[in-house]
Amino acid sequence: MFDYSLVHWVSFFTVSLLLHLSPGPDMAFILGQTFKGGKVRGFSAMGGIWLGAICHAMVAAFGLSAVLMTSASAFLIVKWVGAAYLIWLGIQALRSKGSSFLSSDDPSSVPQANNWKVFRQGVMVSLLNPKVAIFFMAFLPQFVVAGAGPVSAQLLLHGFLVVLIAGVVEPPIILLADRLVGKFRESKKFGLWMDRCLGGLLIGLGIKLASSER
Repeated sequence: MFDYSLVHWVSFFTVSLLLHLSPGPDMAFILGQTFKGGKVRGFSAMGGIWLGAICHAMVAAFGLSAVLMTSASAFLIVKWVGAAYLIWLGIQALRSKGSSFLSSDDPSSVPQANNWKVFRQGVMVSLLNPKVAIFFMAFLPQFVVAGAGPVSAQLLLHGFLVVLIAGVVEPPIILLADRLVGKFRESKKFGLWMDRCLGGLLIGLGIKLASSER
């Protein structure tokens, strides 16, 4: 079971790594939260995105993502709910006063409730993006090998590995982003500016999702 060639693994990990390095809504959300509230919030957002991705991988493994690929109505419902959620988050950020932009010098000063809220938002941002579901359904089957085990088990294995690769790529990016803006984090004016940027980014992602096609 799970008997793959070296070429298989090299191809899979290379493509997965390149996909994680390319910009997308998930990375934009993670970086936005990192710039806004430091590495603690960045890691909270990352954890939420990961959980959402794992759910998509599990759904794809058992074939349920096919519904989004074949049903225009299902795709539209998920797309519009996801777009509305992103736009709502953006409006909330635009209405804030910048006071949530905390210093990264003391990670313990970041309110745990805020971290949990960002984690939940990350989960929803991932789950409510039908493009992520379709990505897993289209990408993972390319690495199913006849005789290597049950198809669902192979899909699940490769889906979890996609998330595992994110664990190699994303934490260093978060730490670098936090370091770049750390010296500005004491400024409430800069915090207000970052809230506005994050709000605009989220609204832009929502509009982009709303205009996407299957």
